[in-house]
Amino acid sequence: MEDITIEELKTRLDDGENIHLIDVREEWEHNTFNLGGRLIPLSTLPAVIDDYDEWMDQEVVVYCKIGGRSATAKRFMGKEGFSKVRNLIGGVKAWQSAFS
Repeated sequence: MEDITIEELKTRLDDGENIHLIDVREEWEHNTFNLGGRLIPLSTLPAVIDDYDEWMDQEVVVYCKIGGRSATAKRFMGKEGFSKVRNLIGGVKAWQSAFS
């Protein structure tokens, strides 16, 4: 699935859409600023991926600081059978620059 822009995600969240968000940064980064996503650091994702099987056919947006770790998470999740994973382009850094 195509990646998602910060503008598209913000619009959809503002409209009240229920979107599965996964923050793949470390806990200290998440505690500093987050978009309300579930914290699953990239290093722990393989160990807990089976806990999210119900999301396999649902849209999931993964994000990190600038998009590198979340791109890795997207590839991994795709290999595990998740069909609708999108990476947040520019990550929280772009989000903060645009909306904070």
